[in-house]
Amino acid sequence: MQKAMRLHKMKRGRSGVRLSRSVGGTIAIALFLLIIGAFMALPIVYSLIQSVKPLDEIFAYPPRFFVKHPTFDNYVQVYQLCQSLWVPLSRYVFNSLFIAGAGTFVYVILASMAAFPLSKHKFPGKALIAALIVWALLFRSEVTGISQYIIISGMGMINTYWALLLPPLANTFGVFLMMQFMESAIPESVLEAGRIDGATEYRMFYSVVMPAVKPAWLTLVIFTFQSFWNVTGVSFVYDESLKTLPSVLSTISSGGLARAGATAAVAVILLIPPIIIFIISQSSISETMAHSGLK
Repeated sequence: MQKAMRLHKMKRGRSGVRLSRSVGGTIAIALFLLIIGAFMALPIVYSLIQSVKPLDEIFAYPPRFFVKHPTFDNYVQVYQLCQSLWVPLSRYVFNSLFIAGAGTFVYVILASMAAFPLSKHKFPGKALIAALIVWALLFRSEVTGISQYIIISGMGMINTYWALLLPPLANTFGVFLMMQFMESAIPESVLEAGRIDGATEYRMFYSVVMPAVKPAWLTLVIFTFQSFWNVTGVSFVYDESLKTLPSVLSTISSGGLARAGATAAVAVILLIPPIIIFIISQSSISETMAHSGLK
């Protein structure tokens, strides 16, 4: 008992103030989080409902949120339209998965390797490079579209996978994110200990730095996969066999009011892979933070 009292005093001494919450406060916080979660899930729920509405309910006035007579005819219509394409649907799916998977893997590695020396090493021009990375975040793809086309065309990459992979790889958001996380999450003493033990910079990067910043690069995986998954490449790719799934589905959904239901079904289909990646990465991020003490 005395030992427990001593531990209790030690805990109160560390924090200074003993925190307690009433049952009503806990219920209020739970209700608040539930409302926020429902508000954030509303667009996804609305997309699902719209995808199973018949045409008469989609164009009903006044518009209704819920569906009275759900149907899967919209998905059947998308399947039928995909069957009439020149190239099999499996080819478009492969192109999208390949671009999204390979692009995400390469981008996370490149962004992490570029962020490591910028955050933990000193060399001439470091401040200028860091400033250029921040400035590059201000430019949207619409601004750099013409210059990207000139460069890709000059390098002979039109109608190739490189035309779909290289432009997103030039985004500096991942470098900025990893650089900020590495500066705060990795103490200099850890790197010095690794150098004393004889570890090379590459060994410390893969064995020390990357495991320590796992929440950061998993977060980057979510954003990067979504970016590559939505790549259409209509400005660089004209060969039908190289086009991605979003490009062909957007073509299908642009058939006028008669395809409004198919358009809603296409939106749901394009949502599925990013949501799966988010669920997998989000659970891994939470687990990593729980075991590493990160907040």
